[in-house]
Amino acid sequence: MNSSRRNFIKNTTAASCLLPFSKLYHPIINKADLEKLNVSIFSKHLQFLDYKQTGQIAAELGFDGVDLTVRPKGHVLPENVQTDLPKAVNEIKESGSVCNMITTSIESVENKHDVDIIQTAGQLGISYYRTHWYKYIDDLSMTQSIDQYQQQIFELGEFNKKHKIIGCYQNHAGTKVGASFWEVYKILEKVNPKYFGTQYDIRHATVDSGYSWPNGLKLLKDQIKVIVLKDFKWGKVGDKWKALNVPIGEGMVDFDKYFKLLKSYGLNPPVSLHLEYPLGGAEKGKYEITVDRKVVYDAMIKDLKAIRKLWKDA
Repeated sequence: MNSSRRNFIKNTTAASCLLPFSKLYHPIINKADLEKLNVSIFSKHLQFLDYKQTGQIAAELGFDGVDLTVRPKGHVLPENVQTDLPKAVNEIKESGSVCNMITTSIESVENKHDVDIIQTAGQLGISYYRTHWYKYIDDLSMTQSIDQYQQQIFELGEFNKKHKIIGCYQNHAGTKVGASFWEVYKILEKVNPKYFGTQYDIRHATVDSGYSWPNGLKLLKDQIKVIVLKDFKWGKVGDKWKALNVPIGEGMVDFDKYFKLLKSYGLNPPVSLHLEYPLGGAEKGKYEITVDRKVVYDAMIKDLKAIRKLWKDA
């Protein structure tokens, strides 16, 4: 272990974890398993670290890259994107990782910050960005709202083409546009598929669609650019049933069936791994967390190893 690595560990890990850190986190994934999904860690869960530390931890834990948050309360704030995003990408790269995708609050080419993010990310060679989620407009019917957002995405796609980057809209359970796979399909209907598609989230697809998610996957398979991996189970909180987030493989997502379907469609898209279950605030993107950092790192290793095995076995 070189001196810069030792200094990093000294400065970023709790004193109780300093000695065993290198043994716990240096390489954990077998080279033989690299015939696999390309998995980036969602930087939302590492926002208690700076850019350089985020890149180094991603590399130490065996991730292929970082899905960097470029949005309000993210690693990079939209208003600072022209200065901070180049710095972030460079420091992540210097730390031994890469940033090939970002998660944003982008909605429209009419928004200056959105334009700045796309232009800056394109200049840096970032391949993908995820947008914000659209809300149904109170004064319009649902179909009219869909039509409006379809046009906004068309315009984003044309702008993406100029800057050689791909936009992605995530399917997300709830009442915003895109809970249903048909909503996602509809808003992508007019955009150039080379420059805009979907970030397919199997957790949200299972929550919202139950048994019918394979239909949604089949419908959207040609638009899938990036996928999100996370898991959940239904549980009672007080007197209400809620979708409770859990580690990969411990919930209701049928990863075996999902991965087999992806393979049958010839799909091996880049992955963003999310850890939304309780991790002392890291699951919510807190800048300060209430658990030892080792707890977060262990959870990331566990989920990454689960993904590698599930994909290999499917």
